[in-house]
Amino acid sequence: MTAPTSTRARPAAVTLTPSAQQRIAELMAKAPEGTIGVKLSTPRRGCSGLAYSVDYVSEESPLDEKIETPGGTFYIDGASVLYLVGSTMEWREDDFTAGFVFNNPNATGSCGCGESFTV
Repeated sequence: MTAPTSTRARPAAVTLTPSAQQRIAELMAKAPEGTIGVKLSTPRRGCSGLAYSVDYVSEESPLDEKIETPGGTFYIDGASVLYLVGSTMEWREDDFTAGFVFNNPNATGSCGCGESFTV
């Protein structure tokens, strides 16, 4: 006799803070026609090799991770998930700057300006 198995929901690769979720809602409210969500990817760029990129997306890829937020759908590029597992994404805004800030436990280094990182 085998014991019954249960499955538990897999946690999202990236945790979105309330400020990040609110910013996604704001972006979706003014998104171009045909936009289905906002997508995070890590293209090769910058001094350290990888950068964070947040863009509108109009097509869903089966390899992307999908996170439903109150303000819209957030996608994580399937090829970027391994670089981002366990990260927290936050929106910060002050008198001089505004942008998403990432706390990525996988990053082993970053460039001086904070625009790119190494895993």
